[in-house]
Amino acid sequence: MSEKPNIKPNSKPNFKNSDIYKTFWQGLRPQKGLFLTALVGYLISAVAGVFVPLYYKDFFDVLQNSVHKSADSETLTKIILIIAAIHILQLIVFRSATLTMNYVESRTMAKLRQDAFNYVIHHSHGFFADNFTGSIIQKVGRFVRSFERMLDTVVYEMLPLTIAVIGAIIVTYTIAPIFSVIIGAWVIFFFSFNLLYSKFMVKYNLASAAADTKTGATLADSIGNHATITSFVGQDFEKKYFKEVTEDQAKLGLKTWNMQQVSTIFQNFLLLFVEFVVFYYAIQYWKNDALTIGSFVLIQAYVINIGNRIWGLNRIMRTFYESISDSREMVEIMQAPHEISDAQNAQSLQVEKGQIDFKNVSFAYGTANASVLNDVSISIAPGEKVALIGPSGAGKTTMIRLIMRLHNATSGMILIDDQDIQTVTQKSLREQVSLVPQEPVLFHRSLKENIRYGRQTATDAEVFEAARLAHCDEFIDILPHKYETLVGERGVKLSGGERQRVAIARAILKNAPILILDEATSSLDSHSENLIQEALEVLMKNKTTIVIAHRLSTIRKMDRVIVMENGSVREEGTHASLIAQDGSLYKKLWDLQVSGFIS
Repeated sequence: MSEKPNIKPNSKPNFKNSDIYKTFWQGLRPQKGLFLTALVGYLISAVAGVFVPLYYKDFFDVLQNSVHKSADSETLTKIILIIAAIHILQLIVFRSATLTMNYVESRTMAKLRQDAFNYVIHHSHGFFADNFTGSIIQKVGRFVRSFERMLDTVVYEMLPLTIAVIGAIIVTYTIAPIFSVIIGAWVIFFFSFNLLYSKFMVKYNLASAAADTKTGATLADSIGNHATITSFVGQDFEKKYFKEVTEDQAKLGLKTWNMQQVSTIFQNFLLLFVEFVVFYYAIQYWKNDALTIGSFVLIQAYVINIGNRIWGLNRIMRTFYESISDSREMVEIMQAPHEISDAQNAQSLQVEKGQIDFKNVSFAYGTANASVLNDVSISIAPGEKVALIGPSGAGKTTMIRLIMRLHNATSGMILIDDQDIQTVTQKSLREQVSLVPQEPVLFHRSLKENIRYGRQTATDAEVFEAARLAHCDEFIDILPHKYETLVGERGVKLSGGERQRVAIARAILKNAPILILDEATSSLDSHSENLIQEALEVLMKNKTTIVIAHRLSTIRKMDRVIVMENGSVREEGTHASLIAQDGSLYKKLWDLQVSGFIS
């Protein structure tokens, strides 16, 4: 039942890891000064750590060669004080750098979230129709966390390891070149193995990220449809489906972890081998008086320090590449061109009259799909009230979406006051149009905030007046917190009719010259509809209005009725003229509704 995660990532063939680094840098750039300051602090701390074993060497050499203990004790005390001073310096510099880096990371993570949101929110209606909301949210979260993990890995693990290795190779070379060769070869081999193995694991890490996305999306989809699950008693089905999805993820995760253990076992043996080789050569040099006890301690200190750090190289590389995998999906979304974008040098739409013209407009979803609209040409005069009716799938909602530029017409032009809507900014276009959808979705915010969304600059008095005209005050006034009442996710605390009235209040507050009503009274009972009709008549006054409607009371008040069928205009005229035409589609639809209503 559940779809198996694909091992081969479905991503752009020309995608590069450098795209991820560039995206991270865009978020980090505002903090680059503080970032470089912190980086210098970490470098100083790491370099200071290289010098400590040198003083321990001197310490043990003094002990080994001590003749006058009283004098030598003073020398030993000075060495200990120098070591203490270096450690104090390390502590101060490292902690100062960490405090700075904490600020840099927190601000950068906030910026990356903003960048992701700012780009995603401008994607088209089609993008959100094709992607799970929960999946997008999860990708944003993983994208930001992957930056944190990657930066922490570089700053706290890769940087100190690099300095420790370079310092150890330089110092040991001055004592006995063989030790610098062993350490250098060890590190190069260790790093190469981890790099190749980590690259080999990328496809599995990408598959794990995709499986995690699917699990999150499935969870969000099920929880978001809780009411449907309950009403259709689908709990057992959903539990079974979610179990299969999570078990698929678990199997892939287990396979990935086991493969990582193979790498860890190999590195265990390699570390033991290197320690043995270093000890063996150290003993040979000591036997021939070519190595002092202090030098012995120095070399061993470097080997242990590098061993402790390099032991985590597998994890470091794994974390680094997992971070790339986790961020890749979101970066690809941020690189995907917006389906609907403003034309170069787009101007603001200026609406003085409100005339709308469709000129030979056609539309299809994708190149392989059948047309939804076919060569539609209609003209809506300024202030005219037009009803769009027709069977489901006739193209009514598509026409509205094209006016709002939620989609671009495949061919033809849509003009508002003789301005092609594809040559004006989307912002200015949508500012001139008020939409009351069939199924309004509200924010989980207060009623006042939801109504004010129609015009953010509106005063409280204007919000209250819009609510009164839409008859929202009738149910708001009886709520304990009145206009400060939170409506719940997507407005679930309100009835369908109450949500519809809030949507109408928004449109009243916006007061745009073009009004679109998509079955705006469909969720209202007869009493509520009577209350709203008066508000709608006030709202439609002096506005160009397009109404998708089936209710008799709404259609009869329109100046003109346009009948759609199979993506084309079948008939148009007034209600009276169309009803008088024997055999017309409008008359058939009217008779069906009247007979159903009467019966």
